[in-house]
Amino acid sequence: MLSPQDQLTELVRALETDQHVFATDPLLITEKLQGENGTPIQKLHRRASRIDSNGALARVLGKIDGRIKGIMIVMSVVWCISGFLGLFTLLQSNVVNFFYVLVCLLGFHTIMLGGWLAMTLVNRDQQSPSWFASFVSPSYLIRGKDDVTKAAVDLYERQLQHSGMRWYLGRFSHQLWLATLTGMLLAIIFLLVVRQYSFSWESTLLSDQALVSLTQVLGWLPSMVGFGVPDSTAIAQSRLVTEAMPLSVARQWAGLLVGSLLMYGIVPRAIAWAFCAMMFRRKKMRLDIKQPYYQKILNFWQRHVVDADDFTEAPAPIAPKATVSVGKKLVALLEYPANQDKWWQSGLDGSNHDFEQSSEVEDFGIVDDRDDMTRLKNYLDAHPVQVLIGIHSNALPDRGTLRKLDQLAAHAKDGLIVQLLSDTNSAADLTDARTDDEPSDKQAVRYQQWQTALSARKIGLVDIDT
Repeated sequence: MLSPQDQLTELVRALETDQHVFATDPLLITEKLQGENGTPIQKLHRRASRIDSNGALARVLGKIDGRIKGIMIVMSVVWCISGFLGLFTLLQSNVVNFFYVLVCLLGFHTIMLGGWLAMTLVNRDQQSPSWFASFVSPSYLIRGKDDVTKAAVDLYERQLQHSGMRWYLGRFSHQLWLATLTGMLLAIIFLLVVRQYSFSWESTLLSDQALVSLTQVLGWLPSMVGFGVPDSTAIAQSRLVTEAMPLSVARQWAGLLVGSLLMYGIVPRAIAWAFCAMMFRRKKMRLDIKQPYYQKILNFWQRHVVDADDFTEAPAPIAPKATVSVGKKLVALLEYPANQDKWWQSGLDGSNHDFEQSSEVEDFGIVDDRDDMTRLKNYLDAHPVQVLIGIHSNALPDRGTLRKLDQLAAHAKDGLIVQLLSDTNSAADLTDARTDDEPSDKQAVRYQQWQTALSARKIGLVDIDT
């Protein structure tokens, strides 16, 4: 089956093709997604989720899926109970024929498992049986004549006809067998705990030596995982037993019975279940984005300007040039120390920013932790100064740093400006980083990130020229 996101996307396609009215306009959502990042599949999933803004489509799909899974769970429970009751009825006598019980436990199971294996090897590309599709048809599980319900039912029925559903059916079949064998195992353990059994064997056609050899071969695999199995003496003593046998011998036969059920019944069936689950995942139905409906949307998202004469590229955001006031200044470093004293003099000079050398400048030092921020904000609330913040050019304009700048801008009565400092704090470093039309190195990209962040906040950037 399709994944839940693919199912929702396909349901939106089916409904939009039939001119269904959604909670949100699909055209508006498609236009908004044009500028967002993501793979085509991710954007199609995002589009379907936003179109189904009230969750009505997802609820219908979830209801159908929940009812199908509910039927499978109920059937598994019923099969488990039937296995428990069947074996409980079989082991009513205190003296039981070991091979008769073993054949009842694993005979039909082994035949069916072998038949499934043969059919799997012969019919590798066979589609799922039609009876299974009709058995779990959503039309029987959900009633409704509205467009959403009809489209959802049709979507599920198309999935049930997919070739990969044969592995889904195989997994479900093995699940029922596992439930039955688990019920038998629980019944055996329960009866062996509350009752004492004697195990015998007999045969008309097979010789005693043949049955001894058969028992030893049968016990090889359970003995490998720690189950007790009867030895030659115990096997010989158990022929035609009609009364209670020694407890040690009975425990050996009980260990062989439980071990055989596990190693020849539950384990092979669990392996078959895991194989079907793996094949179902590999053959899982995928969203076909080559359909004209999806291609039209993807082409709209990938639309580019062809005529370069009619195209004007949007300029990269640039932070406003810092305007220095004539009053008192406060300079501070944000988190990182500077490589030279009076670092602010490299940017605030008379030729670039109308900075008066006689203006009073107070060096606040480094603002790092919460206490430093509180102390600086308290100072700014009490003194009308312009704040110059020095930030290392390699520092990220992350959420925490930008939040600090927003707080300082709100408390600085005469404004806030920023100066980026390189490792050497030379003017050429930052100038080179921003002279290329298409920056390729890390420093140039980081510089443009700061330009964008400061531009959005209208915070001036000190321009350092050589």
